[in-house]
Amino acid sequence: MNKPISYRMAVAALGLALTLPSLFAAETPQEWYDEGRNTVQAAKRIKISNKRVKNIILVVGDGMGVSTVTAARIFDGQLKGQSGEENSLSFEKFPHLALSKTYSVNQQTSDSAPTMTAMVTGVKTKDGLLGVNQLVERRNASTVAGNELETILEICEKQGKSSGVVSSARLTHATPAACYSKSPDRDWEADVNIPAAQRWFPDIARQLVEFRGNGTGLEVALGGGRTKFIPNTIPDPEDAGRVGERLDGRDLTSEWSAKSPKHKYVWNKAGFDAINPATTDNLLGLFERSHCEYEHDRPSDTGGEPSLSEMTSKAIDILAKNRKGFFLMVEGGRIDHAHHAGNAFRALSDTVELSKAVEVALAKTDPNETLIIVTADHSHVFTIGGYPERGNPILGLVSAEADSSGNPIFTKDLLGLPYTTLSYANGPGYTGASLRANGTVLQPEGPKVFEHLPVGYQGITSGRPFLSEEVTMSPNFLQEATVPLGSETHAGEDVAIFATGPAANLFHGVQEQNVIFHVMLESLVNR
Repeated sequence: MNKPISYRMAVAALGLALTLPSLFAAETPQEWYDEGRNTVQAAKRIKISNKRVKNIILVVGDGMGVSTVTAARIFDGQLKGQSGEENSLSFEKFPHLALSKTYSVNQQTSDSAPTMTAMVTGVKTKDGLLGVNQLVERRNASTVAGNELETILEICEKQGKSSGVVSSARLTHATPAACYSKSPDRDWEADVNIPAAQRWFPDIARQLVEFRGNGTGLEVALGGGRTKFIPNTIPDPEDAGRVGERLDGRDLTSEWSAKSPKHKYVWNKAGFDAINPATTDNLLGLFERSHCEYEHDRPSDTGGEPSLSEMTSKAIDILAKNRKGFFLMVEGGRIDHAHHAGNAFRALSDTVELSKAVEVALAKTDPNETLIIVTADHSHVFTIGGYPERGNPILGLVSAEADSSGNPIFTKDLLGLPYTTLSYANGPGYTGASLRANGTVLQPEGPKVFEHLPVGYQGITSGRPFLSEEVTMSPNFLQEATVPLGSETHAGEDVAIFATGPAANLFHGVQEQNVIFHVMLESLVNR
């Protein structure tokens, strides 16, 4: 339907002026009826494929709960000039859908380590563990032997397929690391992160480079986390005065490049763009010392770095050279970090970029031989509330009507103050926290400072602030939170699974998260 928005387009979030109200032609009753009927007829034409899959692409929006998908759909639509509600992200058009239970063996609300382990091994495990079962004691390396789990990436490698991991987070972070490593602690990303007495156990970065697979190891690994791969004696190539973290003196980037003439390592956009997939069999790209930039901030990165969709495109170009097919995991890791920071703008921007990465995957693969799954490891305590009218800016204040001049009349709370459509149940956006002039917020990895906030922010010590729409639609605004925490938390409700391609029809109803692995495994056998 794609009707233009009624007023106050969400482009204000990008620093543009708010538009004046404008009329838009509502759908007719017949249009609603016809669209519903056409949807049913299209569903009747969906064909179930029993072909053996050639390629598997698992796309994980870290922390991308249902409310995040809904808000990102509206956000994306409003940036396109629509009211937003009728918009669809690329993966929302997939024909098969299910819900995934995200609890772990020991946690009602889980973290990314056991949830991703469940998705890629078929076995649920305990919080903090990667690629190992629940019998392993966290932070006890001696309990790992015999309790390792085989991942879908390893199975594909055994079948002669190529494999890759792409992430906007550190490549050693929980979600990508679960694909190739076995660790009693998700935080053992470099040797410096392991207690001295247990440094005989290989850290996660070392496991990535030493991973053998079908003989050549991972074909593609693109993301952040440079410091985990270079020693503390080598200067960082991008950030002056900074060095690596490793204590063992090993430069894992050099070790990667030394494996063969077709093993390439890049750290910036120029190097990435120069890579020719035809002459590169194995590519390691580490574009930040820690996580990659948020999509909104990426254009101003010092060394330049590719977007998630660009990394996905290059990865597929390299992996698709293998006639036996490939497995690729793509993670939108910074959706999660923006939510932890209480910053909906960046969470939604990164979700839209994830949708673009899925579009790339669809365009570059044959739907008859490629299983694409889009899901999340867990959700966040992120809500969409109030009674805003259709087309109300998703980042703005709740408004259900307009005055005679077409200006919005903002809905008031019991204190007589306007409030936003988006909010969090807990986090740093607790009353007053989002109004600090320097915009300092806390994330699990430590302090993160955004740019200075817009003029008009005034710090307060009690009561809700009076918010203007210009302030709430700033990319740096922290949505209000009910419970004050330094970092917003994960949520425990089910997340969605979207799937298309061979075996995608096996997703249905409400399923345990580890079923995702078993669907991928089933797709690899003759059906």
